[in-house]
Amino acid sequence: MNGAPRIKGWCPGALRPMMSGDGLIVRVRPPLGRLNPHQVSGIAALATSCGNGIVDLSNRANVQLRGVAAGRYEVLIDGLRALGVIDPDVTVESRRNILVTPFRNAGDANESLAEELASALAATDAPDVSAKFGYAVDAGATPVLQAAPADIRLERGADGNLLVCAGAHRFGKPVTDGEAVSQMLTLARWSLGHGTRMFRVLTGGTALPQGFTVPRQAAAPSPKPGLYPAGALVGMAFGQIDAATLDALANLGALRVTPWRMLLIEGADKLPLHPGLICDPEDPLLRIAACVGAPGCAQAHAGTRAVARNLARYVPAGKTLHVAGCAKGCALPRAASVTLTATAAGFDLIRNATADAAPEQTGLQPNDLPNYLQKALS
Repeated sequence: MNGAPRIKGWCPGALRPMMSGDGLIVRVRPPLGRLNPHQVSGIAALATSCGNGIVDLSNRANVQLRGVAAGRYEVLIDGLRALGVIDPDVTVESRRNILVTPFRNAGDANESLAEELASALAATDAPDVSAKFGYAVDAGATPVLQAAPADIRLERGADGNLLVCAGAHRFGKPVTDGEAVSQMLTLARWSLGHGTRMFRVLTGGTALPQGFTVPRQAAAPSPKPGLYPAGALVGMAFGQIDAATLDALANLGALRVTPWRMLLIEGADKLPLHPGLICDPEDPLLRIAACVGAPGCAQAHAGTRAVARNLARYVPAGKTLHVAGCAKGCALPRAASVTLTATAAGFDLIRNATADAAPEQTGLQPNDLPNYLQKALS
């Protein structure tokens, strides 16, 4: 595998799967980011019967089934459709890229606004954005999704009023509950007239339309496993969970899928004891992002997760490590304290940048990594 990684320009879905090194990747976007116990158990069963029994959580709060055999794909889709977790067609699926804050109350404005947005995106006249274009409904008292990928966001200002926000821009536009969704779609149409993704529009120097004048609130600290008013938040190494563990969680309640590659057990008042889960907020594995690597991904130059596990003890609190199978850096699109990018010659070491940035060290072998990592993090 020589040369630059292949950028396909789209993300897999359920109705538009993507072939990888271990079979088809089938990505499910749970409605409102929530799965009831029947849906959780059903997805776990389908992951075993149609895939390799592994489920990944994406940074867009999607559930991704891996290793799906081509001959089992239609069976899988029939099963997912019966569970009520996929869209009627690929057009609606590609548009319904909505993050909803997991820290919401049932039936609150977050849910009603997200439902209204989903309905609007299913309409024939909805903005025909790319499948990577995303929305975030983050209308709690303090935003929690600012680090998650989204082109258009809905947040609360410091005065409690709603703001429509463009990507990472520091100012938002005040809107009422009744006009919030229409204003989000208006901004999406405006973005289409200037490019494909909001961050490219903004970094290209294009000024936003009038009205984006209210400073946004700072985000709450990044959540960690623990108990919250909405339930129990649990993690898993690299956002990967096996079907048996997922099925066990179905017995504990509905699950809210988060963009932090964790699951929130709705209404739970205690953390579950299960070897496949991370409940310790200081577990160093939570500081590491790692893609599936080789052989699961055909573009990866090396295995990543075994390397990441071996390096976890060297990553101190307050630091982050990204182990990438190639320069695409799928597991973490933003900078980490240290990124180790696999190449045909070994690993490149990059500090405070993304997986495709210029390295400080090149050609490092796995046995070299602990020493170089400790120096880079010191």
